[in-house]
Formats: sequence, structure tokens, C-alpha cells
Amino acid sequence: MIFELFQFKFFFNAAFAALLTSISCGIIGTYIVSKRIVFISGGITHASFGGIGLGYYLGFNPIIGAICFSILSALGIEFMAKKTDVREDSAIAIMWSFGMAIGIIFIFLTPGYAPNLLNYLFGNILTVSLTDIFFSLLLATGITIFFVLFIKPIVYISFDEEFSRTRKIRVDLLNYTLISFVALTIVLSIKVAGIILVISLLTIPQASANLFIKDFRKIIIYSVLIGFIGSMGGLITSYYLDIPSGAAIIFLLVLIFIFLRLLKFLLTRARQQNQNQIP
Repeated sequence: MIFELFQFKFFFNAAFAALLTSISCGIIGTYIVSKRIVFISGGITHASFGGIGLGYYLGFNPIIGAICFSILSALGIEFMAKKTDVREDSAIAIMWSFGMAIGIIFIFLTPGYAPNLLNYLFGNILTVSLTDIFFSLLLATGITIFFVLFIKPIVYISFDEEFSRTRKIRVDLLNYTLISFVALTIVLSIKVAGIILVISLLTIPQASANLFIKDFRKIIIYSVLIGFIGSMGGLITSYYLDIPSGAAIIFLLVLIFIFLRLLKFLLTRARQQNQNQIP
């Protein structure tokens, strides 16, 4: 029954988009979680709403506007936090609120009926187009190649920037490049989970993998796998229950995390009991 769904073009596109999104989010999300910049990612996510509003107002693809806004916001946060006396959390709050405010203003000013924003806010993976898939494929390929080529310096700056500088690593350039990849990943994942929930794709699979694995490279692999399982499971669930796909995907990922957390607890308890029984 499930395999019959792949006969429908829209479902096949959605499944392919889920795979590509899982790859991008699995890789870049591991960097986000390791570097502990989840809050920055949330700021970029909400700032991208300004680009969506601008796109509607000027009559071009809102995703293009979101890409521009998110990259500029990401670079702005990185610059203000590192080169000025503005605290990082303040810089994030400024960009977060500015992007949302700009988006609301432009949507309000857009002539005619107010656009339907539910797909952007909460996601609808069943509506992805071939253009969306093409850009997702480019992003997943680019991120994969970049991480393969620069995995060692990325690991260094993820855990200790000062040590990285002593190794003659171009920390600032890598930071700006990686934060741009974060912005692109967020925007191109909006149709999967939406602005409200996309940050979960960048954190829950990584947190789940990190319960059992500590190696950076292995966390990437298992994050991609967990993300794809959650995305496909949520996609199928949303189709049969007729519920929003983004919410279904995140809900299933949370269930996976809870299951793995419980499994780890039981395994740890069983191990402790076995050690206590050893004479």
C-alpha cells in the first residue's frame, strides 16, 4: 500500500525532497549543535520571514527573498557578535524581530487578498516542485563536498576557536561560510517543516544520535538517517491522516528521540545492575 504512493509524482517529489533535506540538515545541524548556536539558527529562521513578505510585495518568488534575508541576517549576526560590542544574544534578537516586523509590514501592504502563509509557517512537503528539488540537490551536494574537504578545521572550530587559530585555520572565513550554509539550509527546508518548526530538523536528529554517539562524523551519518526516517514517516502519516506534514514530521522525530532516550536509560540501568551482580 505504501509503495503505491510513489506512483504519484507529488509524493515521489516529496520523498526525494525529504532525502535531500535530511542530508543538508543532518550535516549542517551537527555543526550547529556542536558549536551550540541553535539560538542563532532560530534567529535566522525568523528573520527569513522578512524576505518572504518582500517577495510577496514586489511580486517575485518569496523563497528568493527569504534566501537573501536569511544570508544577510546570518552574516549580520556573525559580524555584530564578533566585530562590535553588541552581545550575540542581542544581535540575534535584533535580526529576529526586524525580519518578522518587515515581513508582516510588506504582507500587510501587498495589494489584493492576503497571501496564504500556512505553508511557509508550518510547511507542506507535498507541495514541493522540481525547482525546489533542484535547489535542494545543489545545496546538499555543496554542503557534502564542503564538509568532506574541510571536515578537520570544521571540527576544530566547532569545539574550540582559539585552538583553531593556533593551528593557522582561517576561522573567520570558515565561520562566515558555514553560517551562510546554515541560512541556505534553513530557507530551503521551509517547505518541509515551515519557519516555526524548521529548527527542529537541525537539532532533534542530532540530539537523538548524540545519545549513543560522540564522534562528529558518525553523528552526521546517524543524524541524516534519523532525519530521513522521521521525514518519511511523517510524510506518510500526514498523507493518510490528512494533517500538516511539517508538524507530523517533527512529532515523529520527537517520538524517536523519546524512544532512544528511554532505550539508553534502560540499557544504562541494565549495565549498572550487571556490574553490581559481579562478585
